[in-house]
Amino acid sequence: MPRSLEDPIMQDVLNAQQSTILTSSGSAIPYPFPSPADWRDHWIYFLLVDRFNNPSGPPSPNVYPCSVYQGGKFSGIKQQLPYLKKLGVGALWLSPVLMNPQWFHNYWGGYGTLDFLRIEPRFCDDPAAALQNPAAADAEFRSLVDEIHAHGMYVILDIVLNHTGDVFNYEGMRDEAPWNDAREYTIYWRDGQGQAKGDWTDIDHIPDPPDNGVIWPEQLQQNDFFRRRGNDGYRGDFSRMKELVTDYLIPGTSVYPVRNHLIKAYQYLMARFDLDGYRIDTLQYVEADFARVFGNAMREYALSIGKKNFFTFGEVWQDDDEARIAEFIGRNTEKDEEFIGVDAAIDFPMRKRLVDVCKGFAAPKDLADHFDYRLKVLRQIVSSHGDAGKNYVTFLDNHDLDRRFHHKQFPGQTKLALTCLLCMQGVPCIYYGTEQGLDGAGNMREYAREALWGQPNAFNEHDDMYKFISQLSSLRAAVPALRYGRQYFRPCSGDGVNFGHSPYKGGVIAFSRVLNDEEVLVVANTSTENDVLVDVVIDKNLHPEGSEWEVLFPVAKRGILSAHSRSQGVFRTIQVQLSPMECLILT
Repeated sequence: MPRSLEDPIMQDVLNAQQSTILTSSGSAIPYPFPSPADWRDHWIYFLLVDRFNNPSGPPSPNVYPCSVYQGGKFSGIKQQLPYLKKLGVGALWLSPVLMNPQWFHNYWGGYGTLDFLRIEPRFCDDPAAALQNPAAADAEFRSLVDEIHAHGMYVILDIVLNHTGDVFNYEGMRDEAPWNDAREYTIYWRDGQGQAKGDWTDIDHIPDPPDNGVIWPEQLQQNDFFRRRGNDGYRGDFSRMKELVTDYLIPGTSVYPVRNHLIKAYQYLMARFDLDGYRIDTLQYVEADFARVFGNAMREYALSIGKKNFFTFGEVWQDDDEARIAEFIGRNTEKDEEFIGVDAAIDFPMRKRLVDVCKGFAAPKDLADHFDYRLKVLRQIVSSHGDAGKNYVTFLDNHDLDRRFHHKQFPGQTKLALTCLLCMQGVPCIYYGTEQGLDGAGNMREYAREALWGQPNAFNEHDDMYKFISQLSSLRAAVPALRYGRQYFRPCSGDGVNFGHSPYKGGVIAFSRVLNDEEVLVVANTSTENDVLVDVVIDKNLHPEGSEWEVLFPVAKRGILSAHSRSQGVFRTIQVQLSPMECLILT
C-alpha cells in the first residue's frame, strides 16, 4: 500500500498499460474501461454505500434518524447489479469509499478522509482483516468496479477536495474551535484511536506517525496545509472535518502543493480502480481557479490512459446564482484563462423549482422563467442551447436534504416529477430507494438516509415505481430528442385565447425537446385534484395544421391519438386533456 505519492507503486499504476481484465464472475472487460460517448445517454443512480445493501445481515441499528454505520458493503452493491441494470441505470454514483478515521463511528458517510490512497475497511466483508491488510480492501473495491463495468454500467466516485476527516483538535482539547478571529489556533494531532496527543502540535515532529492516525499520504503531513481556524463554511472547517488550504502557495514560487498532491492522488485512484468519473463534494468552497485546474488535470490524465470522456461534476450549492455556478463549469469566456473547468454542476436551481412546481408549491412559470435566465448566463460559456444539458446533473432529492421527494399519499406526483426529470435537459440522477418508494422525511438529513435493504420487500422488481422508472428509462434511451434536444418551455392556455406560462400553483408544466425535425412535448398537470383541458403552443415549422400527435408515454396510453395540430392566431397548438398529477409525453 503506498503511503507516499512518491512510492514506486504509484508510478507503476499511473503508467499502467491497456489490457483485458477477467472479473470475479468470469467476464472479460477492457482496461481501462472506455468512457461513454456522451454522458447524456445515461442516467445516474446515487447510492450511499453504507445504506444500500448487506447480503449477510440486517442494518444495525435499523432506526431513523441514524448517524452511525449500519453495515452496507461493497458485496451488497455487487449482489444487486442485475436489479440496477434492469431498472435502466447507466452509471452508479457511489458515496466516498476512501478511509475515514476508524474511531469515528458517528460519521458514516465517508466525507471525512483520513487516507487519500486507501479504501475504507468498514465497507469490506471482513473489516478487521481489511484494516490489517489494505491490499485486500483495494481488491474488494476493484472487484466491485469491474463487475459494474461487466454489467455495462459506469462508476462515478464521490470525492472531497475541500477538507479531511477530524484528524486533530484545538486549544483546550476541543473538537471544534469557533471562528472569531483571523488567527490560526494551536492544534493537537490524533493517533489511531482518535486521541489528541498533547505533544503532537506540529506534525513534522511526530515520530513514526500511525497508519490509522494523523493524515495520509505523507505529503499532506504539514500543519500549514490546514486552515486551523475552526468552524466556518467558506474559510474554515465543516463542523469537525478539517479544511485544507488549497490556496497555499510555497513562498517565492508559483507552486500550490496541496492542489498538486490532491491531483496526483485522484489520478492514481482513477487508474488503480478504473473509475469513470468524479462527483466533487463541496466544490464551491475551493477556489474557482483550482476547480478549473483540477477538472482539466483529470480530463488530460484520463485521455492519456484511454478514457476519452472522464466525467467530473461538482456540488456548487446555489439555488439561484447561475453566474456563481458558471465559474466552475465549462470555459467561462469572461475569464482570462485557458483551462476548462469541471464538466458539470449538480443542478440545485432547477431542482428547487422543479420540486416546488411538481409539489404544487410554486407556479410552472417560475420554472420556465429560471430556464430563460439560465440561457442568458450560459452565453458566457462555450456551449450551445442544445449542448447546455451536458453542464448539469439534474435531480429531485439526495442525502443532503432532510426529506425525500416521494410521499406515499401522492405516488402520481412522484411519477410526474420523474417524467419531467428524465425528459428535461441534463444528465438525470435518481436517489437510491426512489424506485421502492422510500419517503423518509424529518427535521434533519438522516431521515432521508434510510438503509434500503432494511425495508420490507426491498429490491422488489415488481414494485409499481420500479417498473415505471424502468419503462421511462427505456423510452429515454429510444428517443434521441429527450437526451440531446434543445429545450423550450411552451406557453399554454386554458381558454384558447390567453397564452403564457402557467402563473398559478397547481398549474400545467409544458416543454418541448427539439432535435433536428423532431419535437417531443411533455405536458404535466401538477394539480392533485382538478382535471385540465389545455392548448399548448408547438413549433409551427415542424407541424402542419392537422398533423397528428400520439402518446409515447405512459405505456398504458401509448399510441392513442391525442391531438391534432391547429392554428390559433399566430400560434400552432395542440389541445391536451390531463387528469390530476398526469404527465404525457407526445410526439
